[in-house]
Amino acid sequence: MLRVLLLTLSVVAIADAELCKPDAQNAFKVRLSIKTALGDNAYAWDANEEFLFKAMVAFAMRKYSSKSTTQISDVLLCNVTDRVSFWFVVTDSSKNVTTVPGSEVEAAIRMNRNRINNAFLLSDKTLQFLKITSTLSPPVEPSTPVWLIVFGVVLCLTVAGIVFLVVAGIRQRKKKNKESTERENLEEKGEVTVTVENGIPCEALDLKAGHINGVFAADDERFTSL
Repeated sequence: MLRVLLLTLSVVAIADAELCKPDAQNAFKVRLSIKTALGDNAYAWDANEEFLFKAMVAFAMRKYSSKSTTQISDVLLCNVTDRVSFWFVVTDSSKNVTTVPGSEVEAAIRMNRNRINNAFLLSDKTLQFLKITSTLSPPVEPSTPVWLIVFGVVLCLTVAGIVFLVVAGIRQRKKKNKESTERENLEEKGEVTVTVENGIPCEALDLKAGHINGVFAADDERFTSL
């Protein structure tokens, strides 16, 4: 009886070794960077952590498909290294010596990636399923609300428009004042014109300045002396 039991266990061990090995069909490699992620709070990878990993994979398979009956014992780990990397496969308990298709395992892992990461206090970068693409990270929300940014832009444009109108108005007013001043200066200067009557040049009377025609002034002086 003991020999039969030992033989059975040996057969199972050999079968598991054939199913779970590097680059085996439907096998996935996992690499963990616990020290990088947690620093001084890093935990040791031991049999308990392996059990938790198997449990999380079984959970993911059951969560992915309601028809799945995956047990913890159906998840096989192999080639575990001290730097914490290993391979795993998920076997189909309903069939002998058969693994679950890799596409189903990948879909289940992707669907429950955050739950698995949280169980080990890691992220997609520190808990890597090398054949499974990382899940999309949630969009980063800006620290400043979008509506506040839009309001600030509109306010800046409005202020810039007001400043432009004020400056343009001031320039226009200065231009008008300058033209008006130049016009007044021209009127005050009043250009003096000279006309000739009977062969005698006569200067036009500048009414504003009270200018006296020089011809009449000379006549007045002559008659006065007489």
